[in-house]
Amino acid sequence: MKKTEGYETYYVPDQSIWPLVGSAGLGTFVIGIVGLLHQSSYGVFSLAIGATILIYMMVGWWSNVISESQQGLYSKQMDISFRWGMIWFIFSEVMFFGAFFGALFYCRQFSVPWLAGEGGKAVSHMFWENFRNVWPLLSNPDNTLFVAPKHVISAWGLPVINTLLLLTSGVTITLAHHALKESKRSALNVWLACTYILGIIFLLCQAQEYHHAYSSEIGLTLNSGIYGTTFFLLTGFHGLHVTLGSVMLIVIWCRCLKGHFTPEKHFGFEAVAWYWHFVDVVWLILFVFVYII
Repeated sequence: MKKTEGYETYYVPDQSIWPLVGSAGLGTFVIGIVGLLHQSSYGVFSLAIGATILIYMMVGWWSNVISESQQGLYSKQMDISFRWGMIWFIFSEVMFFGAFFGALFYCRQFSVPWLAGEGGKAVSHMFWENFRNVWPLLSNPDNTLFVAPKHVISAWGLPVINTLLLLTSGVTITLAHHALKESKRSALNVWLACTYILGIIFLLCQAQEYHHAYSSEIGLTLNSGIYGTTFFLLTGFHGLHVTLGSVMLIVIWCRCLKGHFTPEKHFGFEAVAWYWHFVDVVWLILFVFVYII
């Protein structure tokens, strides 16, 4: 561990293997997802290895950061660096979801109308003469390509319950933040526990929704054409982010139980709160454009 003198003492950590470990784990994890999508035998194996490496990376890297923070090695300059790092990370996540929402918009506003013979790039005469511009696509003139779902997922069942769960969790983490700034440790621990419990309930509800979607009654799967693909990619990646956010909340909760944060210095808590609010906002947009419109 080194220190350099500048505007003020600025902690420079030793070289770390965790970025390399994280990259290897994430790459293996993504390869596993691709394998599962292509129904390859290596998919589950690669996914499990990638997840294990990522968990190992998070435990090791977070332990180092927590230890350095508790030793008082982080100055005000370091705090600013952490804040900018978290801002750019969330911005990258905005771009990530923006790409998927953009794909959904393109399919609904351009591709499907063109296939139905609308617009200057209409191609209906090349594929299916009876194709209609209706979203979601519940009819398919060529069942050799994909099997269309029988029904859509209603927005006013589990999705609206999940919306209420995440909105409530946004309130509870805000109450926890205020309790931390006011040194109300008991209230902090209770409201933070409520937040990650609500996140876990959200994931359980989403798992139930997926089971219902894949049932013979609905028949909505990843193989159900563009509607099934966009539905599961958007909701699935959001669920992955809720899972990560819940893990982060539990880690922060454990740190709060140990009294790691003070009203003046608690960016670790703030970073997780920023991320959780981002997850809430993404779900609201997803709920409107995937389930309602």
